[in-house]
Amino acid sequence: MLHVTFPEVVRVLSDLRSSVPAAESHGCLCGALCASADYPIETWLEEIVPDPADLGAGREPLELLFEDTVRALRGDQMEFEPLLPDDDAALEDRARALSQWCQGFLYGFGATKPLKPAEMPANVDEILRDLTHIGRASVEIGDDDEEQEQAYSQVIEYVRAGVQLIHDELYEARGAERQ
Repeated sequence: MLHVTFPEVVRVLSDLRSSVPAAESHGCLCGALCASADYPIETWLEEIVPDPADLGAGREPLELLFEDTVRALRGDQMEFEPLLPDDDAALEDRARALSQWCQGFLYGFGATKPLKPAEMPANVDEILRDLTHIGRASVEIGDDDEEQEQAYSQVIEYVRAGVQLIHDELYEARGAERQ
């Protein structure tokens, strides 16, 4: 469970003049944590904040988000969830944030030098391809809001479970990095 809300992260990043959207910044963090055993918070902050030395009060919520995300991914309770707008936001805005989150995940995963493609488990590679497609997707507003909401919920659940699976599948490889 995240103790920092999406609007809080949006505000902090805006105050820090970050050009990285909140959802994308969390996706970047999650991708890096899946690919690296010892991804430090300082590296993440350098990715998302123009000048980490200016963090001030903004550091606390970002540290909390980092710690909550690490705990959720590494825990055994399947508590991981992507940082996205709440259900009261327009579906189009939530879908755009999900797309940004997936793009951030792929960036964070690739930038931390994960396994070579030949060493990647097949199911991880498949999920990464799916996240690429989700990151490119757009929403067409139609007549059946309930059906669109249901489809969005299913995609969120797939992303949540897929990212947890990637993290768990690469656990041994990440552990080997530390030795």
